[in-house]
Amino acid sequence: MSSNLRTYSAKAFGLGLCLLLAGLIGGEVTCVAASVDKSKLPPAATKAADFIQDIQPIFEKSCYGCHGPEKQKGKYRLDVRETALKGGDTGPNIIAGKSADSPLIHYVSGLVEDMKMPAKGDALTAEQIGLLRAWIDQGAQWPEASGTVAVGSKKSHWAFQPPKRPAIPTVANGRWPRNPIDSFILAKLEQNELRPSPPVDKATLIRRLSFDLIGLPPTPEEVGQFVKDRRADAYERLVERLLDSPHYGERWARHWLDVVRFAESNGFETNTPRPNAWPYRDYIIRALNADKPYTQFVLEQLAGDAMGEDAATGFIVGGPWDEVKSPDVNLTLQQRNDELHDMVATTASTFLGLTVGCARCHNHKFDPISQTDYYAMQAVFAGVQHGERPLRTKDYEQRKQEAEKMEQFLAGLDEKLEGFEPLACMTVNGQTNLPLRAPVNARRNVERFAPVSAKLVRFTILATSNLEPCIDELEIFSAGENSRNVALATNGATATASGTYPNSDIHKLEHINDGRYGNGRSWISSEIGKGWVQIEFPQTYSIDRIVWGRDREQKYSDRLATNYVIEVATEPGKWQVIASSQDRKPYGSGSKIEADYAQTLSANETVELHSLLQQAEEARQKVKQWNTRPTVYAGMFLQPGVTFRLYRGDPLQKREQVTPGALEEFGPKTELTVTTPEWQRRLALARWVIDPQNPMTARVMVNRIWQHHFGEGLVSTPSDFGLNGARPSHPELLDWLALEFQKSGWSIKAMHRLIVLSNTYQQSSRPNAESSRVDAAGRLLWRFTPRRLEAEPLRDAILSASGKLDFKMGGPGFDLFEPNNNYVRVYNSKKEFGPGEFRRMIYQTKPRMQLDDTFGAFDCPDAGQIAPRRNSSTTPLQALNLLNSSFTMQQAGFLAERLQRDAGADAKAQVRRAFRLLFAREPSSEEITRSLKLIKEQDLFTFCRAMLNANEFLYVF
Repeated sequence: MSSNLRTYSAKAFGLGLCLLLAGLIGGEVTCVAASVDKSKLPPAATKAADFIQDIQPIFEKSCYGCHGPEKQKGKYRLDVRETALKGGDTGPNIIAGKSADSPLIHYVSGLVEDMKMPAKGDALTAEQIGLLRAWIDQGAQWPEASGTVAVGSKKSHWAFQPPKRPAIPTVANGRWPRNPIDSFILAKLEQNELRPSPPVDKATLIRRLSFDLIGLPPTPEEVGQFVKDRRADAYERLVERLLDSPHYGERWARHWLDVVRFAESNGFETNTPRPNAWPYRDYIIRALNADKPYTQFVLEQLAGDAMGEDAATGFIVGGPWDEVKSPDVNLTLQQRNDELHDMVATTASTFLGLTVGCARCHNHKFDPISQTDYYAMQAVFAGVQHGERPLRTKDYEQRKQEAEKMEQFLAGLDEKLEGFEPLACMTVNGQTNLPLRAPVNARRNVERFAPVSAKLVRFTILATSNLEPCIDELEIFSAGENSRNVALATNGATATASGTYPNSDIHKLEHINDGRYGNGRSWISSEIGKGWVQIEFPQTYSIDRIVWGRDREQKYSDRLATNYVIEVATEPGKWQVIASSQDRKPYGSGSKIEADYAQTLSANETVELHSLLQQAEEARQKVKQWNTRPTVYAGMFLQPGVTFRLYRGDPLQKREQVTPGALEEFGPKTELTVTTPEWQRRLALARWVIDPQNPMTARVMVNRIWQHHFGEGLVSTPSDFGLNGARPSHPELLDWLALEFQKSGWSIKAMHRLIVLSNTYQQSSRPNAESSRVDAAGRLLWRFTPRRLEAEPLRDAILSASGKLDFKMGGPGFDLFEPNNNYVRVYNSKKEFGPGEFRRMIYQTKPRMQLDDTFGAFDCPDAGQIAPRRNSSTTPLQALNLLNSSFTMQQAGFLAERLQRDAGADAKAQVRRAFRLLFAREPSSEEITRSLKLIKEQDLFTFCRAMLNANEFLYVF
């Protein structure tokens, strides 16, 4: 090969195919991640490119393993030597060292019928085939034995390098920078022969800052005070006041909820509401207001259940969930993999700015993320299920202790009540002269009998209330003063059964005698309406009492054994019946114990029994009260099984087992195994994300903060910092901010403070024709770019102007849709609004894939997918909604009433008050004249409608 170096694209060819191309064009090839434009290739390379595309079916058959093939616009990627040579079901197409035996050579030589290569145009020349044969005979060598895409590509990408602290640039205009941000910005401006804009006026600045930090307009009084404040630190004081405002968390929570695709319904065809998803929203608001270190913020959202922040894991299950399952195992598996894909992809895009989801079916086409990496992250979340769980409140530990005390007291009462339980008696033909015992109940049933020797106890169920029978715990007590539960596995007892409910993590045979109560630790038979369970002791005991129940926690009452027999034996096969259901009243008869046992009790015993029963009922109610906790849609966690890499992402095509972990090429290694407890997997991933060695985390977050202050991030693709994302406009500034973020203790408020105190942020937004010719988009930040308010602060600003805004924080949200309980939920926007809908829009109960008729037109994300950056469109529907919707018409009326209250009957005073409320400034004389004319010709209501539709109200300048 010649020594000249030519560069072509790995996107189409991959490493091995680049080598084939090198052989065909007679040069060495460096693979880089870039789009192929065949019009720019020399003729020989174009021929080779066509050839590469023609052999796509061959490579598709031969490619096997984690680097599965992917078609995209007629291109094929194969970039790992090991898998290329290993091949698939039909074997490899390239046999290194043996070109004569390589199917590829047979195809291009025309030796195989119906397999012409290339399919179009002339066949390869003998010289070209010879080059291919020579390459194969020489071992089909790849430049890098590691199997990664070669040369100057993935690992060297700027975002994958640790941030380095740059020197603060020296600038010609040394008086302008107020902090290092300004120096970086000004240096780039001077390189492009641009100058920064002058400072903005104070009235505009307070309005800009107020909307940026708290999402609300300043009051006219606040504007007046700031404009008149001549103290040198007046602006710094304003910044601190707004950062300390509880409304700061409300404003910035909305940005975060966009990024993480949060909504309060499931999506898909039923789109069922999630009435308890809102605590996650409130958690975000609280965390931001408290300036919780970003590292802690990340930890809690991935493993908050292990850190006392249950609501925080609402992040993991914040996406759509298909609740309608299918009997088709293939579809059900696909649904589950889609759920896990959402968790993996959202975690990566949110915290890392990486499109890890692209590695679900194959290695990432651009970034150093293997398919194995993808499934390692999936294994981290494999135990997470959509659903609700109890929310630990601030008094959780106190309530828990109180409940435990009361449960101990109740256990003592139960023991006393057992003394009133009559002995089980054996009936003759179902007849007995003794009073029948109480009917079975789901909570707790006692079987008392004369002491009997037993090494084996068998509980046989003959009928149930419904379905397969369930017992949460079978307790067998020894006779005598030192009575104890000899059935416990910890005492050496072993359990066997007729069969156990299959494929369940909570219904297992070992739960029958583990000493723990409740449905979550129970045994269920494998047969409907029947089954038996047996306990064998390590030695023979004298026993006199058995206690059993369906669910001592009283959450479930189904699957109750209603017809049963209990037998004992000292040796196998010699069974003796000691109790049964025959001497109990029929299930569901609802009798009371006092009445059942009145015939056998003395008057004093009856009084004592009544007192014990009353105490027990009160104790049960208190236990229930202490144990009752609100629930949160923040996921349920179970220890997962084994995760496999899926060939082409197909859940029916499992390949090798994958251990839980993170991305191999980023940050430190994670030391996890297939047996690592579920919560520790998520905690380990979170710690990997926030590790200082991870080059992505700090950069991604400071870029998000910058984006919402200036309208666009330093990286304009905020959730994609990979090779396919945008390059930073100011890379040194981005690194400096990332390191300052870490230095500050990962304080988000410190980053706000740094940004808004810069002169860059305080520039005027006025356009400049000369600067616009050089940088029309304003990416170099020679001015503050005006931007329209998003839907939420726009609605809040309207309510604030009208005087109707309700500042109530937290709790369940308000609904902008008419209520209905259809199975397939219907979302029709409300047409009438009252005080209940006048809260800040962050508290709207947000359904997925549904936007309200008025503000949904203002580019609100529908939470169908992540929205790291909102669009900003201008449409006729937006103008029509603001002018004519029932909401804005109503609020215009309220605004008119407020102007009359605040300014009296004087129209000129009303106009001036309106300008202060909506525009944070005084009107000009011309504006007063025109406004008075409108009010006179129309009315104050029309004037208010016009003011709410003015660009100056809709935009931040």
